[in-house]
Amino acid sequence: MVRSHGTFKIGLVAAALMGLTVAAGLSAGDAQPGQPAARGTGDPIPGLSRQPSPAAREVLLDPNDTVVLLLDHQTGLFQTVKDVPVAELRNNTVALANIAKLAKAPIIYTASEPNGPNGPLMDELDAFKDYATYVPRKGEISSWDNADFVKAVEATGRKTLVIAGVWTSVCVAFPALQAKADGYKVYFVTDASGDPSVMASQTTVARLTAAGIVPVSTNAVLCEFQRSWNRPDAAQWGQIYGQLVPHYKAVAESYKRAQDAVKKAP
Repeated sequence: MVRSHGTFKIGLVAAALMGLTVAAGLSAGDAQPGQPAARGTGDPIPGLSRQPSPAAREVLLDPNDTVVLLLDHQTGLFQTVKDVPVAELRNNTVALANIAKLAKAPIIYTASEPNGPNGPLMDELDAFKDYATYVPRKGEISSWDNADFVKAVEATGRKTLVIAGVWTSVCVAFPALQAKADGYKVYFVTDASGDPSVMASQTTVARLTAAGIVPVSTNAVLCEFQRSWNRPDAAQWGQIYGQLVPHYKAVAESYKRAQDAVKKAP
């Protein structure tokens, strides 16, 4: 027999009823760009029946210490991406921004030269302009070589960076390596980034992991930020799963149908 599990049920059923669709710029209450959450990094994580040890806390992302950096998601560069479908890359980038906004983690995005041959930033990022911080660069290939960009990161007071961008081997790799050297904990999102070839991507993954920079998927960031279905905004998290993994809608639909069958049973 399928049983109700509190907020978990509410989240999945609400997500099913809402069609598991999410537009760019998902509402995140009163979240303000760059504003840390109320609780500190060492405070209890809501919704968990067991709090992790200090060591265990360190191995998963903490949205209250994380900044999401979206680097050079430019339409000209998209035409050169060969290691991931561009539609998937764009979808994952929007999902990553929605994840950050819902978790109240700051977003900083940038382009080296949006008026140049690499093209403008993808239109979908316009939906986040009132939440995210945009830093125009002066042609620097690495965002970490731009003083305004680094100042924007430092102003958040956070020490964990989640980076996605195009190309992975350059626009992600260069600032990731530099930020790691400057004492930041750095992750890069493989499926919200793109490279001119599979070989370039594989080489970059090897280079960055050797330097202690952690590869993650967009879905992993989603789950690590969420941590529990036992939370009042569970339905909003469910919407992002539907955007990121379209077939997840079937999970919510089957769950709701099973619950309906239990209610109708004599």
